[in-house]
Amino acid sequence: MGAAAQGGNKRAGAPSLLPGGRWAAVLAGAVMLAQCTASSAAADPTVRPVTAAELGASWHPGCPVEPGQLRRVDVDHIGFDGQTHRGELIVHQDLAPQVVTIFARLYRLGFPIEKIRTVDHYRDADDELSMEDDNTSAFNCRGIPGSDRWSQHAYGRAIDLNPRLNPCLYPTGAFQPQNAGDFLDRDRTDPGLLHDGDPAVRAFTDSGWRWGGQWTAPVDYQHFERP
Repeated sequence: MGAAAQGGNKRAGAPSLLPGGRWAAVLAGAVMLAQCTASSAAADPTVRPVTAAELGASWHPGCPVEPGQLRRVDVDHIGFDGQTHRGELIVHQDLAPQVVTIFARLYRLGFPIEKIRTVDHYRDADDELSMEDDNTSAFNCRGIPGSDRWSQHAYGRAIDLNPRLNPCLYPTGAFQPQNAGDFLDRDRTDPGLLHDGDPAVRAFTDSGWRWGGQWTAPVDYQHFERP
C-alpha cells in the first residue's frame, strides 16, 4: 500500500461496473474458463538474481536489503480473460521457493489475477499507481505510510494481491488505492476478491504468511507478508 487516500475519493476514468450484477457475472464466466485452463500445468517458474539496475526506482542505497538478497520470480497466472499470462515478482531470496509454490497453487485454483509486474514499471516506483492499476507486486523499498518504519515490501517479504479489488481500509474512512471505492463492500463475491478462509487466502496462510485482511487498523485486504 502507498500514501493514505481520502475515503470516497475516486479518480475520474476509473472503470465503472456493469449494472445489475452483470460485471460479476462476466467475471464469473471468465473464472470458469480459467479453471478449465488451469487444469493443464503452468509453465515452469524461473528464479534468478537481480541487479540494482534491473530494480530501477524500486531500490536505492540505504534500503534494508541489497539487490543480491533479492530474486526475480517469473510465474504463470490466470487473468480475468481466462487465459494464462506470465508475471514477475521481486522477493527476498529466502522466500522464492514459497512464492513459487503459492502461485502454482493459485494457478491450479483458477484464481484470477489482473497482472503481476514489478513496481519499477510505474513512475518513481509509485505504489499508488501500481495499486490503481490493480497490479500484484512484492518488493518496493518504501516505508509504512504514516510511520518511520520500513514496510515488509522493503525487504521483499510482502505481496499485494489484486490491490484495487482488495483495498486497504483505514479507521478514518480513508482507503487505498484511490479508485477502489466500488470494492469497499466486502460482502461482494466477485472473482479476484479475498475473504477470510478463501482457498486463495489459505494458499498464503498455509505457508505461514500473515494476511492483512485479519488486521483491524488498517484492514489491508490485498496484503500478505512473511516477516
